[in-house]
Amino acid sequence: MANQLFDFGLIGLGVMGRNLLLNMADHGFAVIGYNRSPQKVTELESEIVPGTTVKGTSDLKVMVEALKSPRRITLLVQAGKPVDDVLNELIPLLDKGDIVIDGGNSHYTDTLRRVQYMQEKGFHFMGMGVSGGEEGARRGPSIMPGGDPEAYEHVKPMLEAVSAKVNGEPCVAHLGKGAAGHYVKMVHNGIEYGIMQLISEVYDVLHRGYGLSNDELHEVFKQWNDGELQSFLVEITRDIFLKNDNKTGKRLVDVVLDKAGSKGTGKWTSQDAMDLGIAIPTIDIAVSMRNLSALKHERVTAAAVYPSGIKITGVSKEDIIQQAREALFFGTMISYAQGLALLFVASKEYDMEIPLPEVVKIWRGGCIIRSTLLEVFYRAYAGNPELSNILLDSHISALLKSRTDNTRKFIGMAVQAGVPVSALAVSLGYFDAYRSAVMPTNLIQAQRDFFGAHTYQRIDEEGIFHSNWQ
Repeated sequence: MANQLFDFGLIGLGVMGRNLLLNMADHGFAVIGYNRSPQKVTELESEIVPGTTVKGTSDLKVMVEALKSPRRITLLVQAGKPVDDVLNELIPLLDKGDIVIDGGNSHYTDTLRRVQYMQEKGFHFMGMGVSGGEEGARRGPSIMPGGDPEAYEHVKPMLEAVSAKVNGEPCVAHLGKGAAGHYVKMVHNGIEYGIMQLISEVYDVLHRGYGLSNDELHEVFKQWNDGELQSFLVEITRDIFLKNDNKTGKRLVDVVLDKAGSKGTGKWTSQDAMDLGIAIPTIDIAVSMRNLSALKHERVTAAAVYPSGIKITGVSKEDIIQQAREALFFGTMISYAQGLALLFVASKEYDMEIPLPEVVKIWRGGCIIRSTLLEVFYRAYAGNPELSNILLDSHISALLKSRTDNTRKFIGMAVQAGVPVSALAVSLGYFDAYRSAVMPTNLIQAQRDFFGAHTYQRIDEEGIFHSNWQ
Protein backbone atom coordinates (compact mmCIF):
# COMPACT_ATOMS: atom_id res chain seq x y z
CA MET A 1 0.00 0.00 0.00
CA ALA A 2 2.98 2.30 0.45
CA ASN A 3 2.91 3.45 -3.18
CA GLN A 4 -0.85 3.85 -3.34
CA LEU A 5 -1.87 7.49 -3.18
CA PHE A 6 -5.50 7.84 -2.19
CA ASP A 7 -7.76 10.75 -3.21
CA PHE A 8 -9.78 10.99 0.01
CA GLY A 9 -9.59 9.85 3.59
CA LEU A 10 -12.51 9.37 5.95
CA ILE A 11 -12.39 9.09 9.73
CA GLY A 12 -15.28 7.27 11.39
CA LEU A 13 -16.49 4.05 9.80
CA GLY A 14 -19.97 3.85 11.30
CA VAL A 15 -22.85 3.17 8.91
CA MET A 16 -22.84 6.72 7.48
CA GLY A 17 -19.05 6.82 7.15
CA ARG A 18 -18.78 3.43 5.44
CA ASN A 19 -21.60 4.22 3.03
CA LEU A 20 -20.17 7.61 2.08
CA LEU A 21 -16.73 6.10 1.49
CA LEU A 22 -18.17 3.34 -0.70
CA ASN A 23 -20.18 5.97 -2.59
CA MET A 24 -16.95 7.89 -3.32
CA ALA A 25 -15.30 4.68 -4.53
CA ASP A 26 -18.27 3.93 -6.84
CA HIS A 27 -17.52 7.23 -8.58
CA GLY A 28 -13.92 6.33 -9.33
CA PHE A 29 -12.13 7.88 -6.36
CA ALA A 30 -9.45 5.95 -4.50
CA VAL A 31 -10.45 6.14 -0.82
CA ILE A 32 -9.09 5.11 2.54
CA GLY A 33 -11.02 4.96 5.81
CA TYR A 34 -9.81 4.98 9.40
CA ASN A 35 -11.48 3.70 12.55
CA ARG A 36 -9.90 2.91 15.88
CA SER A 37 -11.96 -0.31 16.00
CA PRO A 38 -10.52 -3.11 13.77
CA GLN A 39 -14.07 -4.56 13.60
CA LYS A 40 -15.33 -1.42 11.81
CA VAL A 41 -12.43 -1.72 9.35
CA THR A 42 -13.37 -5.36 8.70
CA GLU A 43 -17.01 -4.35 8.13
CA LEU A 44 -15.89 -1.77 5.57
CA GLU A 45 -13.66 -4.20 3.71
CA SER A 46 -16.45 -6.83 3.59
CA GLU A 47 -18.64 -4.36 1.65
CA ILE A 48 -16.08 -3.30 -0.97
CA VAL A 49 -17.43 -3.52 -4.52
CA PRO A 50 -15.05 -5.33 -6.94
CA GLY A 51 -13.27 -2.91 -9.25
CA THR A 52 -13.23 -0.04 -6.73
CA THR A 53 -10.23 1.20 -4.74
CA VAL A 54 -11.06 1.16 -1.02
CA LYS A 55 -8.78 0.52 1.97
CA GLY A 56 -9.47 0.41 5.70
CA THR A 57 -6.99 0.91 8.52
CA SER A 58 -6.89 1.24 12.32
CA ASP A 59 -3.70 3.30 12.12
CA LEU A 60 -4.36 7.02 11.65
CA LYS A 61 -0.76 7.71 10.57
CA VAL A 62 -1.03 5.06 7.82
CA MET A 63 -4.19 6.72 6.49
CA VAL A 64 -2.73 10.23 6.50
CA GLU A 65 0.52 9.18 4.83
CA ALA A 66 -1.36 7.33 2.08
CA LEU A 67 -3.21 10.48 0.91
CA LYS A 68 -2.35 12.71 -2.05
CA SER A 69 -1.41 16.33 -1.32
CA PRO A 70 -3.19 18.49 -0.35
CA ARG A 71 -4.77 15.84 1.83
CA ARG A 72 -8.56 15.79 1.85
CA ILE A 73 -9.99 14.20 4.98
CA THR A 74 -13.62 14.01 6.09
CA LEU A 75 -14.64 13.37 9.70
CA LEU A 76 -17.88 11.52 10.38
CA VAL A 77 -17.71 11.17 14.14
CA GLN A 78 -20.04 12.09 16.99
CA ALA A 79 -20.46 15.85 17.48
CA GLY A 80 -18.82 17.62 20.41
CA LYS A 81 -15.64 16.55 22.16
CA PRO A 82 -14.96 13.55 19.84
CA VAL A 83 -14.39 15.96 16.93
CA ASP A 84 -11.82 17.95 18.94
CA ASP A 85 -10.14 14.73 20.09
CA VAL A 86 -9.75 13.53 16.49
CA LEU A 87 -8.42 16.92 15.36
CA ASN A 88 -5.81 16.90 18.11
CA GLU A 89 -4.66 13.43 16.98
CA LEU A 90 -4.68 14.48 13.34
CA ILE A 91 -2.89 17.84 13.52
CA PRO A 92 0.68 16.50 14.14
CA LEU A 93 0.29 14.28 11.05
CA LEU A 94 -0.86 17.02 8.63
CA ASP A 95 1.04 19.38 6.34
CA LYS A 96 0.23 23.04 5.70
CA GLY A 97 -2.61 23.44 3.23
CA ASP A 98 -4.29 20.10 4.03
CA ILE A 99 -8.10 20.12 4.13
CA VAL A 100 -10.23 18.70 6.94
CA ILE A 101 -14.02 18.55 6.66
CA ASP A 102 -16.38 17.88 9.57
CA GLY A 103 -19.33 16.03 8.02
CA GLY A 104 -21.14 15.37 11.31
CA ASN A 105 -23.94 17.28 13.04
CA SER A 106 -21.69 19.73 14.89
CA HIS A 107 -23.09 22.89 16.46
CA TYR A 108 -22.18 25.82 14.23
CA THR A 109 -20.43 27.70 17.07
CA ASP A 110 -18.03 24.74 17.49
CA THR A 111 -17.38 24.83 13.74
CA LEU A 112 -16.53 28.54 13.85
CA ARG A 113 -14.07 27.90 16.68
CA ARG A 114 -12.45 25.02 14.80
CA VAL A 115 -12.16 27.00 11.55
CA GLN A 116 -10.19 29.66 13.46
CA TYR A 117 -8.10 27.10 15.36
CA MET A 118 -7.14 25.16 12.22
CA GLN A 119 -6.49 28.32 10.19
CA GLU A 120 -3.97 29.50 12.77
CA LYS A 121 -2.10 26.21 12.27
CA GLY A 122 -2.12 26.57 8.48
CA PHE A 123 -4.86 24.06 7.67
CA HIS A 124 -8.19 24.42 5.88
CA PHE A 125 -11.29 23.39 7.86
CA MET A 126 -14.87 23.19 6.62
CA GLY A 127 -18.20 22.33 8.24
CA MET A 128 -20.45 20.24 6.02
CA GLY A 129 -24.00 19.03 6.60
CA VAL A 130 -24.92 15.65 5.10
CA SER A 131 -28.57 14.57 4.91
CA GLY A 132 -30.26 11.46 3.61
CA GLY A 133 -29.55 8.81 6.22
CA GLU A 134 -27.56 5.66 5.47
CA GLU A 135 -29.27 5.09 2.11
CA GLY A 136 -28.54 8.69 1.06
CA ALA A 137 -24.89 8.38 2.07
CA ARG A 138 -24.58 5.24 -0.08
CA ARG A 139 -26.61 6.32 -3.13
CA GLY A 140 -26.48 10.12 -3.07
CA PRO A 141 -27.10 12.52 -0.17
CA SER A 142 -27.85 16.23 -0.10
CA ILE A 143 -24.57 17.87 0.91
CA MET A 144 -24.30 21.29 2.59
CA PRO A 145 -20.69 22.54 2.74
CA GLY A 146 -19.74 26.01 3.92
CA GLY A 147 -16.69 28.00 4.85
CA ASP A 148 -13.31 28.10 3.14
CA PRO A 149 -14.03 28.66 -0.62
CA GLU A 150 -10.45 27.76 -1.60
CA ALA A 151 -10.77 24.37 0.13
CA TYR A 152 -14.19 23.84 -1.45
CA GLU A 153 -12.69 23.97 -4.95
CA HIS A 154 -10.42 21.04 -4.00
CA VAL A 155 -13.35 18.84 -2.88
CA LYS A 156 -16.09 20.12 -5.23
CA PRO A 157 -15.62 17.43 -7.96
CA MET A 158 -15.94 14.62 -5.42
CA LEU A 159 -18.93 16.17 -3.61
CA GLU A 160 -20.76 16.80 -6.90
CA ALA A 161 -20.08 13.22 -8.00
CA VAL A 162 -21.39 11.54 -4.83
CA SER A 163 -24.38 13.83 -4.15
CA ALA A 164 -27.98 13.16 -5.15
CA LYS A 165 -29.02 14.50 -8.56
CA VAL A 166 -32.24 16.29 -9.55
CA ASN A 167 -32.76 16.90 -13.28
CA GLY A 168 -29.06 16.06 -13.67
CA GLU A 169 -28.02 18.80 -11.20
CA PRO A 170 -25.98 17.80 -8.13
CA CYS A 171 -27.59 18.42 -4.72
CA VAL A 172 -24.53 20.20 -3.34
CA ALA A 173 -23.43 23.83 -3.35
CA HIS A 174 -21.10 26.11 -1.41
CA LEU A 175 -23.51 27.64 1.11
CA GLY A 176 -21.61 30.58 2.48
CA LYS A 177 -18.93 31.75 4.88
CA GLY A 178 -17.78 30.49 8.27
CA ALA A 179 -20.08 27.83 9.70
CA ALA A 180 -22.79 28.28 7.05
CA GLY A 181 -22.82 24.57 6.12
CA HIS A 182 -23.57 23.37 9.64
CA TYR A 183 -26.01 26.23 10.24
CA VAL A 184 -28.02 25.27 7.15
CA LYS A 185 -28.00 21.60 8.23
CA MET A 186 -29.19 22.60 11.73
CA VAL A 187 -32.15 24.52 10.27
CA HIS A 188 -32.83 21.65 7.82
CA ASN A 189 -33.19 19.40 10.88
CA GLY A 190 -35.46 21.93 12.61
CA ILE A 191 -37.79 21.96 9.59
CA GLU A 192 -37.64 18.15 9.63
CA TYR A 193 -38.82 18.14 13.28
CA GLY A 194 -41.73 20.42 12.33
CA ILE A 195 -42.91 18.34 9.37
CA MET A 196 -42.61 15.04 11.26
CA GLN A 197 -44.74 16.45 14.10
CA LEU A 198 -47.35 17.72 11.60
CA ILE A 199 -47.55 14.28 9.93
CA SER A 200 -47.91 12.56 13.31
CA GLU A 201 -50.79 14.89 14.28
CA VAL A 202 -52.66 14.27 11.03
CA TYR A 203 -52.15 10.52 11.59
CA ASP A 204 -53.51 10.85 15.15
CA VAL A 205 -56.67 12.64 14.01
CA LEU A 206 -57.35 10.13 11.22
CA HIS A 207 -56.40 7.00 13.20
CA ARG A 208 -57.28 7.55 16.84
CA GLY A 209 -59.86 10.28 16.21
CA TYR A 210 -61.66 9.00 13.12
CA GLY A 211 -60.77 5.31 13.22
CA LEU A 212 -58.98 4.79 9.90
CA SER A 213 -57.12 1.46 9.81
CA ASN A 214 -53.45 1.09 8.91
CA ASP A 215 -54.46 -0.22 5.48
CA GLU A 216 -56.65 2.82 4.91
CA LEU A 217 -53.88 5.13 6.14
CA HIS A 218 -51.44 3.47 3.74
CA GLU A 219 -53.82 4.20 0.89
CA VAL A 220 -54.33 7.83 2.01
CA PHE A 221 -50.59 8.53 2.23
CA LYS A 222 -50.03 6.73 -1.07
CA GLN A 223 -52.51 9.06 -2.79
CA TRP A 224 -50.95 12.09 -1.10
CA ASN A 225 -47.47 11.05 -2.18
CA ASP A 226 -48.70 10.75 -5.76
CA GLY A 227 -49.83 14.40 -5.63
CA GLU A 228 -48.84 17.80 -4.25
CA LEU A 229 -47.57 16.34 -0.95
CA GLN A 230 -44.95 14.16 -2.68
CA SER A 231 -42.01 14.02 -0.32
CA PHE A 232 -39.61 11.61 1.36
CA LEU A 233 -41.39 11.83 4.74
CA VAL A 234 -44.87 11.20 3.29
CA GLU A 235 -43.44 8.35 1.21
CA ILE A 236 -41.86 6.52 4.16
CA THR A 237 -44.99 7.13 6.28
CA ARG A 238 -47.01 5.40 3.53
CA ASP A 239 -44.74 2.34 3.80
CA ILE A 240 -44.62 2.27 7.61
CA PHE A 241 -48.35 1.45 7.84
CA LEU A 242 -47.89 -1.89 6.02
CA LYS A 243 -44.91 -3.23 7.98
CA ASN A 244 -45.76 -6.27 10.11
CA ASP A 245 -44.14 -7.06 13.47
CA ASN A 246 -42.40 -10.46 13.48
CA LYS A 247 -43.05 -10.99 17.21
CA THR A 248 -46.77 -10.20 17.50
CA GLY A 249 -48.08 -10.31 13.95
CA LYS A 250 -49.52 -6.83 14.48
CA ARG A 251 -48.53 -3.84 12.42
CA LEU A 252 -45.13 -2.70 13.70
CA VAL A 253 -46.19 0.94 14.06
CA ASP A 254 -48.78 -0.18 16.66
CA VAL A 255 -46.16 -1.75 18.93
CA VAL A 256 -43.68 1.15 18.79
CA LEU A 257 -43.62 3.06 22.11
CA ASP A 258 -44.80 6.68 21.86
CA LYS A 259 -41.60 8.23 23.26
CA ALA A 260 -39.54 10.18 20.72
CA GLY A 261 -35.78 10.49 20.74
CA SER A 262 -33.77 13.42 19.38
CA LYS A 263 -30.15 14.32 18.64
CA GLY A 264 -30.52 17.97 19.73
CA THR A 265 -30.44 19.73 16.36
CA GLY A 266 -34.11 20.73 16.59
CA LYS A 267 -33.47 22.25 20.02
CA TRP A 268 -30.45 24.14 18.68
CA THR A 269 -32.62 25.61 15.91
CA SER A 270 -35.17 26.82 18.47
CA GLN A 271 -32.49 28.22 20.77
CA ASP A 272 -30.76 30.15 18.02
CA ALA A 273 -34.04 31.52 16.66
CA MET A 274 -34.86 32.77 20.18
CA ASP A 275 -31.46 34.47 20.37
CA LEU A 276 -32.07 36.16 17.01
CA GLY A 277 -35.66 37.10 17.83
CA ILE A 278 -37.12 35.05 14.95
CA ALA A 279 -40.48 33.29 15.39
CA ILE A 280 -40.37 29.59 14.43
CA PRO A 281 -43.24 28.26 16.60
CA THR A 282 -43.96 25.16 14.49
CA ILE A 283 -40.39 23.98 15.03
CA ASP A 284 -40.45 25.04 18.70
CA ILE A 285 -43.61 23.06 19.44
CA ALA A 286 -42.23 20.02 17.60
CA VAL A 287 -39.27 20.02 19.99
CA SER A 288 -41.61 20.52 22.98
CA MET A 289 -43.90 17.67 21.92
CA ARG A 290 -40.94 15.27 21.75
CA ASN A 291 -40.07 16.38 25.29
CA LEU A 292 -43.68 15.84 26.38
CA SER A 293 -43.72 12.40 24.76
CA ALA A 294 -40.86 11.38 27.07
CA LEU A 295 -43.19 11.78 30.09
CA LYS A 296 -44.99 8.52 29.29
CA HIS A 297 -45.66 7.56 32.92
CA GLU A 298 -47.05 10.99 33.78
CA ARG A 299 -49.20 11.02 30.64
CA VAL A 300 -50.73 7.64 31.53
CA THR A 301 -51.51 8.98 35.03
CA ALA A 302 -52.97 12.22 33.62
CA ALA A 303 -55.12 10.25 31.16
CA ALA A 304 -56.86 8.64 34.16
CA VAL A 305 -57.31 12.03 35.87
CA TYR A 306 -58.65 13.72 32.72
CA PRO A 307 -60.40 10.98 30.74
CA SER A 308 -61.52 11.91 27.23
CA GLY A 309 -63.57 10.03 24.69
CA ILE A 310 -61.63 10.96 21.56
CA LYS A 311 -64.02 10.36 18.70
CA ILE A 312 -64.70 12.43 15.58
CA THR A 313 -68.14 12.06 14.00
CA GLY A 314 -70.40 14.01 11.67
CA VAL A 315 -67.95 14.22 8.77
CA SER A 316 -67.57 11.91 5.79
CA LYS A 317 -64.37 9.93 5.26
CA GLU A 318 -63.81 11.71 1.95
CA ASP A 319 -64.16 15.16 3.57
CA ILE A 320 -61.90 14.51 6.56
CA ILE A 321 -59.18 13.06 4.29
CA GLN A 322 -59.32 16.14 2.06
CA GLN A 323 -59.19 18.46 5.08
CA ALA A 324 -56.26 16.46 6.50
CA ARG A 325 -54.36 16.73 3.20
CA GLU A 326 -54.86 20.49 2.98
CA ALA A 327 -53.98 21.01 6.66
CA LEU A 328 -50.76 19.00 6.24
CA PHE A 329 -49.88 20.93 3.08
CA PHE A 330 -50.55 24.22 4.91
CA GLY A 331 -48.54 23.28 8.01
CA THR A 332 -45.64 21.92 5.94
CA MET A 333 -45.45 25.20 3.99
CA ILE A 334 -45.35 27.12 7.27
CA SER A 335 -42.58 24.92 8.71
CA TYR A 336 -40.40 25.58 5.65
CA ALA A 337 -41.29 29.30 5.75
CA GLN A 338 -40.14 29.60 9.37
CA GLY A 339 -36.85 27.77 8.79
CA LEU A 340 -36.04 29.77 5.66
CA ALA A 341 -36.91 33.05 7.41
CA LEU A 342 -34.44 32.09 10.15
CA LEU A 343 -31.73 31.41 7.52
CA PHE A 344 -32.43 34.80 5.90
CA VAL A 345 -31.83 36.68 9.17
CA ALA A 346 -28.97 34.48 10.47
CA SER A 347 -27.10 34.88 7.18
CA LYS A 348 -27.00 38.66 7.69
CA GLU A 349 -26.59 38.62 11.46
CA TYR A 350 -23.65 36.20 11.39
CA ASP A 351 -22.24 37.42 8.06
CA MET A 352 -22.54 33.99 6.44
CA GLU A 353 -23.83 35.05 2.98
CA ILE A 354 -26.08 32.00 2.66
CA PRO A 355 -27.55 31.80 -0.88
CA LEU A 356 -31.18 30.78 -0.21
CA PRO A 357 -31.90 29.84 -3.86
CA GLU A 358 -29.03 27.33 -3.66
CA VAL A 359 -30.24 26.00 -0.29
CA VAL A 360 -33.72 25.06 -1.55
CA LYS A 361 -32.21 23.78 -4.79
CA ILE A 362 -29.94 21.25 -3.06
CA TRP A 363 -32.72 20.20 -0.65
CA ARG A 364 -34.76 18.94 -3.63
CA GLY A 365 -32.98 15.57 -3.62
CA GLY A 366 -31.13 13.27 -1.24
CA CYS A 367 -32.19 14.88 2.04
CA ILE A 368 -34.89 13.96 4.57
CA ILE A 369 -37.01 17.06 3.82
CA ARG A 370 -36.91 16.67 0.04
CA SER A 371 -40.30 17.50 -1.42
CA THR A 372 -41.96 18.79 -4.58
CA LEU A 373 -42.65 21.99 -2.62
CA LEU A 374 -38.96 22.87 -2.89
CA GLU A 375 -39.45 23.43 -6.63
CA VAL A 376 -42.08 26.05 -5.72
CA PHE A 377 -39.69 27.71 -3.26
CA TYR A 378 -36.85 27.61 -5.79
CA ARG A 379 -38.99 29.50 -8.31
CA ALA A 380 -39.88 32.04 -5.62
CA TYR A 381 -36.22 32.69 -4.77
CA ALA A 382 -35.23 32.72 -8.44
CA GLY A 383 -37.68 35.61 -8.84
CA ASN A 384 -36.50 37.35 -5.66
CA PRO A 385 -33.30 36.05 -3.96
CA GLU A 386 -33.79 38.63 -1.18
CA LEU A 387 -37.23 37.30 -0.18
CA SER A 388 -37.33 37.64 3.63
CA ASN A 389 -40.23 35.19 3.99
CA ILE A 390 -41.63 32.87 1.31
CA LEU A 391 -45.17 33.70 2.52
CA LEU A 392 -44.75 37.05 0.72
CA ASP A 393 -44.44 35.35 -2.69
CA SER A 394 -47.66 35.71 -4.74
CA HIS A 395 -47.71 32.11 -6.00
CA ILE A 396 -47.13 30.70 -2.51
CA SER A 397 -49.77 32.99 -1.00
CA ALA A 398 -52.31 31.68 -3.53
CA LEU A 399 -51.47 28.07 -2.54
CA LEU A 400 -51.98 28.87 1.15
CA LYS A 401 -55.14 30.95 0.77
CA SER A 402 -56.92 28.14 -1.09
CA ARG A 403 -56.22 25.72 1.78
CA THR A 404 -56.89 27.94 4.79
CA ASP A 405 -60.60 27.10 5.22
CA ASN A 406 -60.08 23.33 5.32
CA THR A 407 -57.08 23.77 7.63
CA ARG A 408 -59.29 25.70 10.09
CA LYS A 409 -62.03 23.05 9.86
CA PHE A 410 -59.59 20.20 10.46
CA ILE A 411 -57.92 21.88 13.46
CA GLY A 412 -61.30 22.90 14.92
CA MET A 413 -62.61 19.34 14.62
CA ALA A 414 -59.49 17.93 16.31
CA VAL A 415 -59.63 20.48 19.14
CA GLN A 416 -63.33 19.71 19.75
CA ALA A 417 -62.53 16.00 19.95
CA GLY A 418 -59.53 16.50 22.25
CA VAL A 419 -56.91 15.24 19.79
CA PRO A 420 -53.70 17.26 20.35
CA VAL A 421 -52.75 19.15 17.18
CA SER A 422 -50.26 21.65 18.63
CA ALA A 423 -48.05 22.00 15.54
CA LEU A 424 -51.00 22.41 13.16
CA ALA A 425 -52.64 24.96 15.48
CA VAL A 426 -49.48 26.97 16.01
CA SER A 427 -48.78 26.96 12.25
CA LEU A 428 -52.18 28.51 11.69
CA GLY A 429 -51.57 30.94 14.55
CA TYR A 430 -48.25 32.01 13.02
CA PHE A 431 -49.95 32.54 9.66
CA ASP A 432 -52.77 34.59 11.20
CA ALA A 433 -50.33 36.72 13.20
CA TYR A 434 -47.96 37.23 10.26
CA ARG A 435 -50.81 38.52 8.08
CA SER A 436 -52.19 40.80 10.84
CA ALA A 437 -51.46 44.47 10.17
CA VAL A 438 -52.51 45.03 13.80
CA MET A 439 -51.61 42.77 16.73
CA PRO A 440 -52.66 43.12 20.39
CA THR A 441 -49.05 43.83 21.38
CA ASN A 442 -50.04 47.44 22.15
CA LEU A 443 -51.68 46.08 25.33
CA ILE A 444 -48.51 44.17 26.27
CA GLN A 445 -46.47 47.36 25.83
CA ALA A 446 -48.96 49.24 28.00
CA GLN A 447 -48.70 46.55 30.70
CA ARG A 448 -44.88 46.63 30.57
CA ASP A 449 -44.86 50.40 30.92
CA PHE A 450 -47.45 50.22 33.77
CA PHE A 451 -45.50 47.81 36.01
CA GLY A 452 -41.91 48.40 34.95
CA ALA A 453 -41.71 51.80 33.19
CA HIS A 454 -40.37 49.94 30.13
CA THR A 455 -41.67 52.74 27.82
CA TYR A 456 -43.53 52.42 24.53
CA GLN A 457 -43.79 53.97 21.07
CA ARG A 458 -46.87 55.75 19.65
CA ILE A 459 -48.71 55.32 16.35
CA ASP A 460 -49.08 59.07 15.82
CA GLU A 461 -45.61 60.49 16.54
CA GLU A 462 -41.95 59.46 16.71
CA GLY A 463 -40.16 58.95 20.01
CA ILE A 464 -40.10 56.85 23.17
CA PHE A 465 -42.77 57.49 25.80
CA HIS A 466 -43.61 56.65 29.41
CA SER A 467 -46.89 57.33 31.18
CA ASN A 468 -48.20 57.16 34.72
CA TRP A 469 -51.04 54.65 34.23
CA GLN A 470 -52.53 54.92 37.71
